Amino acid sequence: MEFRYLPMTEADKQKMLETIGVESTEELFSDIPKQVRFNKELNLKEPTSEVELKRELTKMASINADSVEYSSFLGAGVYDHYIPSVVDHVISRSEFYTAYTPYQPEISQGELQAIFEFQTMICELTGMAVANSSMYDGGTALAEAVNLSAATTKKKKILVSKAVHPESRAVIDSYAKGPHLEIVEIDHKNGLTDLDQLASEIDEDTASVVVQYPNFFGQIEPLQEINELVNQQKKTMLITSSNPLALGYLTPPGQFGADIVVGDTQVFGIPAQFGGPHCGYFATTAKLMRKVPGRLVGQTKDEDGLRGFVLTLQAREQHIRRDKATSNICSNQALNALASSVAMSSIGKHGIKKMAKLNMQKARYAKQQLKEAGFAVTTEGPFFNELVVKLDGSITDINEKLLQKGIIGGYDLERAYPELNGHMLIAVTEIRSKAEIDAFVKELGDIHG
Repeated sequence: MEFRYLPMTEADKQKMLETIGVESTEELFSDIPKQVRFNKELNLKEPTSEVELKRELTKMASINADSVEYSSFLGAGVYDHYIPSVVDHVISRSEFYTAYTPYQPEISQGELQAIFEFQTMICELTGMAVANSSMYDGGTALAEAVNLSAATTKKKKILVSKAVHPESRAVIDSYAKGPHLEIVEIDHKNGLTDLDQLASEIDEDTASVVVQYPNFFGQIEPLQEINELVNQQKKTMLITSSNPLALGYLTPPGQFGADIVVGDTQVFGIPAQFGGPHCGYFATTAKLMRKVPGRLVGQTKDEDGLRGFVLTLQAREQHIRRDKATSNICSNQALNALASSVAMSSIGKHGIKKMAKLNMQKARYAKQQLKEAGFAVTTEGPFFNELVVKLDGSITDINEKLLQKGIIGGYDLERAYPELNGHMLIAVTEIRSKAEIDAFVKELGDIHG
């Protein structure tokens, strides 16, 4: 049988042992005390052929509920959006798929240009002057923004809205331990950040205020009012975590005076794939350009006057003195950034606005149908494509029943907000059809009797 890979043969093994001067694999581990070594056989199945293995793995994979065969109303940070087929064709090209950090610009122009285009599109969406070449994901990008604000303002107090994604808040807490930052959480009220509490907490020691736009409940925060509160304090920064698809329709945070805008580009060209990998973006004002974590790709001209691209402003410990580094972020998510760039380019500027509008329209249709069916929609303000519904009973049980009907239900808010037991966060994207939305509402109704 022809194999797709070349396993190590016994002859290969013996040759390697001879080369390093030992007689057996056992001898390699002789310095490790026997009492701490695993001296049993691993509980693994017997080896099998590639055909049999592929059949077994395919059977196991078929057990999973996926967004191809199921209609998904689950969002909460990972969304089921349209991905143009061209995305996979481009990112599967070997020059992109196997590329590492483009240290040698003379042979990495394609990779560098792709990153430069990503930065440019992020700036256009966010209304910011500068964007870096990408981050690991939206959560770590937000935590890096918090640390940057503290380092720049020389202040330690960070006000974080509880309407920010709970997992992002957990990442912020982890990142804050090193520089000993004081994280103060601001409650949510009616699905929005409590501005009264924010006004009472913000003071001259506040480095930054962190909000999400749209927030975790899908609501659109009043950035103008929040920025007015921020501007009352000298040097305090406004950090906004934003869904870039929503920014195709909403006024970008940059126009409200945000200092740093971060988020996740999973909504453009990156499938859900069990929650990762993603691609974070990080955009700032020009004033903060030299403090941005990671690196930026710049556009220049060569000696012949032709346009070219280079890595620039690499404020990381690998390139400058460690004590001067703004972050220890070591790699960008270039392949995922490329996927997002290809998706944004193929959908186009007007297409992204239309796509965002479809999300809003379909979410509003779902809200209308839910209310007509007698369900209580607890978030009533302006929103993007997510809304909160109060249901009777356990959301876990309801989702299990929905799954039996071929529907992936919404997020159980009790997992992150104990006071919101029985509340489901529902996401409605542009690829949910009217029939799917109607079926979802009907099944919820049937479950409730």
